[in-house]
Amino acid sequence: MSMRFDDFYQRSIHDRDGFWAEQAQLIEWRQPPQQVCDYSHPPFAKWFAGGVTNLCHNAVDRHLAARAEQKALIAISTETDTEKVYSYRELHAEVNRMAAVLKALGVEKGDRVQIYMPMIAEAAFAMLACARLGAIHSVVFGGFASGALASRIDDAQPKVIVSADAGSRGGRVVAYKPLLDEALKLSSHQPAAVLIVDRGLAPAPMRAGRDHDWASLRTLHLDAQVACEWVDATHPSYTLYTSGTTGRPKGVQRDTGGYTVALAASMKHIFDAEAGQTFFSTSDIGWVVGHSYIIYAPLIAGMATVLYEGLPVRPDAGTWWGIVEKYRVTHMFSAPTAIRVLKKHDAEHLHRHDLSSLKGLWLAGEPLDEPTAAWISDAIKKPIIDNYWQTETGWPILTLCNGVETQATRFGSPGKAVYGYNVKLIDDATGEELTGANQKGVLAIEGPLPPGCMQTVWRDDERFVNTYWKSIPGRLIYSTFDWGIRDEDGYYFILGRTDDVINVAGHRLGTREIEESIAAHAQIAEVAVVGMADSLKGQVALAFAVVRDAALAEDAAASRALEAEVMKLVDSRLGAVARPSRVVFVTALPKTRSGKLLRRALQAVAEGRDPGDLSTMEDPAALAQVQQRL
Repeated sequence: MSMRFDDFYQRSIHDRDGFWAEQAQLIEWRQPPQQVCDYSHPPFAKWFAGGVTNLCHNAVDRHLAARAEQKALIAISTETDTEKVYSYRELHAEVNRMAAVLKALGVEKGDRVQIYMPMIAEAAFAMLACARLGAIHSVVFGGFASGALASRIDDAQPKVIVSADAGSRGGRVVAYKPLLDEALKLSSHQPAAVLIVDRGLAPAPMRAGRDHDWASLRTLHLDAQVACEWVDATHPSYTLYTSGTTGRPKGVQRDTGGYTVALAASMKHIFDAEAGQTFFSTSDIGWVVGHSYIIYAPLIAGMATVLYEGLPVRPDAGTWWGIVEKYRVTHMFSAPTAIRVLKKHDAEHLHRHDLSSLKGLWLAGEPLDEPTAAWISDAIKKPIIDNYWQTETGWPILTLCNGVETQATRFGSPGKAVYGYNVKLIDDATGEELTGANQKGVLAIEGPLPPGCMQTVWRDDERFVNTYWKSIPGRLIYSTFDWGIRDEDGYYFILGRTDDVINVAGHRLGTREIEESIAAHAQIAEVAVVGMADSLKGQVALAFAVVRDAALAEDAAASRALEAEVMKLVDSRLGAVARPSRVVFVTALPKTRSGKLLRRALQAVAEGRDPGDLSTMEDPAALAQVQQRL
């Protein structure tokens, strides 16, 4: 690790208050903080206590003096073939209108507003309007099944729900209003009002007295000026339910001041971003990346942000790159899954667009395998920067901070520990810290968590402590529940979830290691490895692989030959102990709508168990195909 970043990082750990006091100057305060970090009641951290600010003010209002006519929000839908650009002045006006409508429906500081919407501009207006009012938004991914939505309504207890008639994905309309109505029948909590954005895509029957049309109410508040509600830095800004939650929902609760500072600092130090540039995150507002790097961070930094509804391959695999060219995108943020989808298509779709404006492509959400990283790096000839973090942290834990010092990418690694995160590798059996190179341990973070990370689990402090801070024996330390190793230069490598470790006859194997080996085969486009119970060995590895040539998956003889090649490849890279018991070839893997592989569902099906809640699954046919081929 070079001295300059090392000094920067070490100061953030050893002069914590001095470091973050400087970062706090990146945002505007109505009243400056009285204390940088109150950690008198660990593991609960109160950042910038005594400070008073507003998230919407920092994202919108403060830019009006210098860049009112600059692009702020670029809303693009390849589903409805629409594009609309909002300047900071226009965004400010729309957020004021939405805030006035919510206020008229009874929303006040501290109230919750549930947002169940597609990727349209009104979703951004609603989130920013909540922040303006000091209300706590709780975004639920659009199209979630009614049961999952109902449990989140009961947990958040919103005063108002903002939704739409429908979303669209791959040309298929997903009617939201019937899903919402069914959820409200299932939930015990009932909101005072429901606000509907009617896009004209699907019928949206309105219930008199409860349901309201956005367009009609908007016309009543065209000239609205709603003052920002200045709130304590520790005031909750939003809750967000972690994807894949089973049973009782687990709402990550975020503060206001710490989050605003953390995002402002990340744009400077991690993304090396400047006002006037353009940020394009291909995520969804239903996920944490959408909160942090579609809505808030780019706007806090005075950038334009792209809000995109659609697929990466529709109308063709050059769609995203056309957006980069047209809007001179400087920073792009996506997921490895999306790049693997593009990898199946002709690279000419990339080459016919001018990508000269692009400074880099950041990828997160799941481990970035080396073959995928190498392919996209070669295709766009731009820096490919992995980063690792969680819904719980709100911004990256591991990556390269190129705004501090340009650092070399190391494919297969998300990078080094980010400033503010006192990252450790811990022996999960003894609780001891592992300080040597290439020692495998649980990735953990010493408290306090830096600004912007979760304050607690919504309405459940005990669950926050027990879930995250007490899983490692003898220590009060935050567990990421991921295995990792660190090389001699400080680069970390994520080896998979601690609950995805396969224990084969006493040998502990991370699924990531086996997946990397299989993915190196030229015929394999994507792979997921899970552990399956075995009476002899305890567990065996089972691989599910998507082949580039779909015909191979249908040809029994060809499949057997390919399976033998894959086994031989794993043997050569990891040894016979890591060889999967089987490689099942399929045409698609079951994933959530955010692109995460449903490994637990795969494991359950392989073991003949109920796969559980599949409300987040994108394509049920993929899991059905897996069941058929086992």
